[in-house]
Amino acid sequence: MTHLYSEEEHNLFRASKVKRSLDVESYCAKRGCCQKRDDDCSVPYVQKNSTCYCDRFCDQEPVGHVDCCPDFWLVCSHMNLQKPPTANPSFISLPSKKGCFADGTYYEDQGIIRENCNYCTCFENQWICTQHICLVETDLIKDINSKEYGWKAENHSDFWGMTLSEGFDYRLGTSSPSPALLSMNEMTGRVSLDEEFPLFFISSYKWPQYIHGPLDQKNCAASWAFSTASVAADRISIHSQGHFTSNLSPQHLISCDTKNQNGCNGGTIDGAWWFLRKRGLVSHSCYPYVMDASNAYVVCNFSSFSDQRGKSHAMSSCPNAFEDSNYIYQCSPPYRVPSNEREIMKEIMENGPVQAVMKVHEDFFLYKSGIYKHTDVANSRSKIHQRSGFHSVKIVGWGVTTESEKQQKFWIVANSWGRKWGENGYFRILRGENHCGIEDLIIAAWCSITPSDENKIL
Repeated sequence: MTHLYSEEEHNLFRASKVKRSLDVESYCAKRGCCQKRDDDCSVPYVQKNSTCYCDRFCDQEPVGHVDCCPDFWLVCSHMNLQKPPTANPSFISLPSKKGCFADGTYYEDQGIIRENCNYCTCFENQWICTQHICLVETDLIKDINSKEYGWKAENHSDFWGMTLSEGFDYRLGTSSPSPALLSMNEMTGRVSLDEEFPLFFISSYKWPQYIHGPLDQKNCAASWAFSTASVAADRISIHSQGHFTSNLSPQHLISCDTKNQNGCNGGTIDGAWWFLRKRGLVSHSCYPYVMDASNAYVVCNFSSFSDQRGKSHAMSSCPNAFEDSNYIYQCSPPYRVPSNEREIMKEIMENGPVQAVMKVHEDFFLYKSGIYKHTDVANSRSKIHQRSGFHSVKIVGWGVTTESEKQQKFWIVANSWGRKWGENGYFRILRGENHCGIEDLIIAAWCSITPSDENKIL
């Protein structure tokens, strides 16, 4: 691998006003940078006889189709280009001709390649690379799998190419629980001392066809909406004895619950339950999910009002014109289940899945199977690896391991990162130890629906 510029050489290079035949600062530095997608924010790409771009969309294309100008990351993103990325290709310089090699492939001068979440630009026979911390790092996966943590890590393909910061910014999205939420009265004293519970319980076994599987929020930081909609949908199915089994629309919450909420940029679960109680949600088939981080603000397609009896109605038909099962589903005010293992188990077994807020660390993104336990593999790394964020999920059951002498108890939890992540979209986590704060805040609601035309969209 070639050596990059020293700090002194790099600073001289940036400050130099001498015209070079292959001046890497002759593009966005002169054109300027555009904050949003702008097809006119471009410059003739002399070396390739084409066009390159200086807008924020140029590096959002799939791997191999990036069309940013060579100095985009240096000028527009202010990235440190001193060193190559942590996980990098095998770079070889080509001294006899202007260009670079990477993994046996030749690239012309000013050619750009991508390695995971980093980009490298060939400049005068050397690769100049960005230095992001990636969400998926192979050495971290190896560290976890080489030790007996009780779970296995793996490269989740949907996370490949994302930075660690993007993972926290786009894949979580639940605000820190408010003091009002944390001070909510708990429904205590329901479990007797001699009451026994099964070693293994999962909601879908007790209520077949009533429990909805894991959703996929994609790059939309709205776990606050996905977990609320999913828990409410399960409870409506159970409490209506299967009369209403539709999955509820997280999109309805994201687009229409705008009071102190930020859509794909995060929100509160108490605000989501308030909306579900006062306004109600339609089904997912009525209002399909269309959001992503790239279009985080989509206008609400419903306008609601309340009649004289306090019933909430929507004044327009389903955004999906092919769907006519357009009931509005509402729940009672949410209640807090005590942060007690047995109380949580009783609530799930009697009334259905519950919502939980947990703290997510870097290693959780890499979870593949087993009973998750936050590891210490990032402790010796830089401060960015110590970052954490809040995420809301749906607890659907529990179990206990029988493979070893020491039994290990766990919760069974539905995530909202799609079926390809974890154990078919689910994960198991230590039970009874409040691991990652998952037992700190448990929320449930009674969601009984009576068939009536009053609950239909007008």
